[in-house]
Amino acid sequence: MARIVVLGGAESGVGAAVLAKVKGFDVFLSDNGKIKDEYLATLQQWDIPFEQGGHTPEKVLNADEVVKSPGIPGTAPMVRALREQGTHIISEIEFAARYDSAKKICVTGSNGKTTTTSLIYHLLREAGLDAGLGGNIGKSYALQVATEKHDYYVLEISSFQLDDAYDFRPDIAIITNITPDHLDRYDHKLENYARAKFRITRNLRPEDCFIFDSDDAITIRQLSEIVVKAKMLPFSQEKEVPQGAFLRDDRIVVRYEQDETEIFLQELSLGGRHNVYNSMAAALAAKATGISDEVIRSSLKSFAPIEHRLEPVLSIRDVLFINDSKATNVDSAWYALECQTRPVVWIVGGTDKGNDYSVLNDLVRKRVKAIVCLGVDNAKIHAAFEGIVGEDKIVDTRSAEEAVRAGAALASPGDVVLLSPCCASFDLFKNYEDRGRQFKEAVRHL
Repeated sequence: MARIVVLGGAESGVGAAVLAKVKGFDVFLSDNGKIKDEYLATLQQWDIPFEQGGHTPEKVLNADEVVKSPGIPGTAPMVRALREQGTHIISEIEFAARYDSAKKICVTGSNGKTTTTSLIYHLLREAGLDAGLGGNIGKSYALQVATEKHDYYVLEISSFQLDDAYDFRPDIAIITNITPDHLDRYDHKLENYARAKFRITRNLRPEDCFIFDSDDAITIRQLSEIVVKAKMLPFSQEKEVPQGAFLRDDRIVVRYEQDETEIFLQELSLGGRHNVYNSMAAALAAKATGISDEVIRSSLKSFAPIEHRLEPVLSIRDVLFINDSKATNVDSAWYALECQTRPVVWIVGGTDKGNDYSVLNDLVRKRVKAIVCLGVDNAKIHAAFEGIVGEDKIVDTRSAEEAVRAGAALASPGDVVLLSPCCASFDLFKNYEDRGRQFKEAVRHL
């Protein structure tokens, strides 16, 4: 009996362990930290042996194959030891796809992944198709393959998941865009990060589809260096395309094979230029899946915003509070600021990932009246924006509650208090969800 060792005991790792158990492997899960109670309960329910608080070399290094959770970097000592002895290391999506014959629509990119994935899932469900939602969002893909049966999967996939994927093949692959993010995991080289994203295309066949943003310079540059065998479906807000999606006056035009569909921009449930891109990508995926124009239009109209992504929380004394905690890089924050039509009190800060804030200068000048820093070290934010908004209009806070109170004090009726942090959350919060929920809780207590 082959031995599968899973490294990491969170959503993807536990899902992979359950699938390994279902498929009859000798399975063992090892986590260097503490495993959450909900995941411990699943491991115990499935009678899967595990360890937490460290890796025991003799229990890990005897694996025939290792499934590594995406959060564990390739530089981790145990991962290095496994590679040195030649053990094959794969990701959860690679492992799960071996046992899954469903059609897969897979979305990667720096920004817009979650919204686009959720839009496509909504479109498929509205069309009456049996679809599972997984990857970086919702339930583990491997757990669903082990315990459920779907005709389609819509998967949000990170570059970290693609790093350890080899034979994995989507039927429809989507890259929303590529902007500098997570460069600390890619030797601080943008081309390494872009190559990781493009691993989603490596096994595409001529009958598969590749949907991409043809306005995105980094995507186009990377595309010029490789051969993609799939049907190419670009989307653009700047030019007409023979196949794909583009803007014509006040509507999106979707061209697929011999068919042309129009969707009025005013009918989209999601506002902002970035969401026009997300809606184009989702409409193309739906069209390629055979969903009717009527369902595409009505679904893009009825879609509800996602938690932590430009999520309206409450309006208090005509000040609207918006939770955009998922904006963990400069590009996401740029989109959030760009789509505001009211003066903004901007809550920003956290763990800086090597951000270049200068690209935001024009938008901050136009939209932002005051800045609330929410982080342990805010020196870089002060240096970037004090000259634009004024020294007296930047305040420092150390908790969501403090930040919300400061934002409310700086705002006037008709303003927006926007949490769009530009940074990771790990200095003050467990993750971006924790930051977003604490923000919403603080707003409700105002």
